[in-house]
Amino acid sequence: MGRIFGTDGARGVANTELSCELAMQIGRAAAVVLTAHNTERPRVIIGRDTRVSSEMLGSALIAGICSMGADAEILGVVPTPAVAYLVDLYKADAGVMISASHNPMEYNGIKLFSKDGYKLSDEIEEEIEALIHSNLQGVPIKTGADIGRIYHNDNAAQDYVQYLKTTIDRDLRGIKVAIDCANGSASATARLLFDELGADALIINDVPDGKNINLNCGSTHIEELAEFTKNHNCKLGIAFDGDADRCLAVDENGEFVDGDQLMGIFARHMMSNHTLADDTVVVTVMSNLGFLHFARREEIQTVITGVGDRYVLDKMLEGGYSLGGEQSGHIILSQYGKTGDGQLTAIQLLSIVKQYDLPFSTLAAEIKRYPQILHNIRVTPSGMKRVEDSAQVNEFIAKHAAELGDDGRILVRASGTEPLIRIMAEGKDYDRIKRIVEDIGKLIKSEM
Repeated sequence: MGRIFGTDGARGVANTELSCELAMQIGRAAAVVLTAHNTERPRVIIGRDTRVSSEMLGSALIAGICSMGADAEILGVVPTPAVAYLVDLYKADAGVMISASHNPMEYNGIKLFSKDGYKLSDEIEEEIEALIHSNLQGVPIKTGADIGRIYHNDNAAQDYVQYLKTTIDRDLRGIKVAIDCANGSASATARLLFDELGADALIINDVPDGKNINLNCGSTHIEELAEFTKNHNCKLGIAFDGDADRCLAVDENGEFVDGDQLMGIFARHMMSNHTLADDTVVVTVMSNLGFLHFARREEIQTVITGVGDRYVLDKMLEGGYSLGGEQSGHIILSQYGKTGDGQLTAIQLLSIVKQYDLPFSTLAAEIKRYPQILHNIRVTPSGMKRVEDSAQVNEFIAKHAAELGDDGRILVRASGTEPLIRIMAEGKDYDRIKRIVEDIGKLIKSEM
């Protein structure tokens, strides 16, 4: 068994790479570590998304938790950020989300949150991994009255929505908006949230059947939302992913608006309100050069991290920053949340749109997007190692990066959630960066 936890929890194809046996072991090991760090009888809240395997894996995880003497509280279908918020509200010792986020239906994942609502630290995850690798040797299971109990919470979605509503100081009446729930977790909360705030919300893809999560919809397939928004004369469209921790958008013309542009809109607004801490935004190495040029023009400072919202959050906590996120739509507003939150991002954005009363396209146009090409290559662990150690590949990348200079850049990295090498290039000349990505891809494949 290799590394279990990646940049966003444990993840893999459900029932093979992420088996029921592994889910149970994660539950057992997490209960043991939580007991050592917190209390003799921890209480763990568990949420899930809508994919067909989530209840199965959740049941195995809960069995593991209870077998080691911890109690489990089942929240049902809720967004990932709801778990992060509710673990603190309910004074639980930890939270778990069963979801593979934006990945296709056959994948699933297990994300762990501390009692403070933050994702577990690398150190705690390593303790859990070590126990699993040892098959919990020497750790006795509980029997009799010491076995953990299972509780059901039917108010979780409502409690989360009521909190979100308090984060804006105006209603959203008069805004016609299209909402794509990706047939995922937002299906349980979005209609209630936007209706109670008074928005004229046209909601699509909110009828999950266990198999249609992220299927040609949501933040990874935004084409349907773009057409729907334009055809129904909406002011803008909002797309979530499977667990609703991402938010992407389209303008009134159906044009795509990514996470960098959303952060640019937030940053300028927060600068004007003096709420952008140290005039700084935390972004990742994947952020578009167009955003970085916008930030420089607006005298907004940027701090750059590796890919993954946990690394963005770490840097935000370290520097006391109030805004950070990823091009993919994970946006963290630390005044209100401790993780990326698609619905929080959406209502904050709609509040800004209502305040300025401008076409959404006008707000988004301030942040240009350079052409950016992303190509994924599926790899084995040994293939990944050969590519990372290849002097020829590294020299080839460095040569082209030097040629692009300030007008572009190249990033080649291993995915933190899938067995992929991701090749990204961006610049003003689309044909040039397309050729660079193709050439790097060919070289990597030859090395494998």
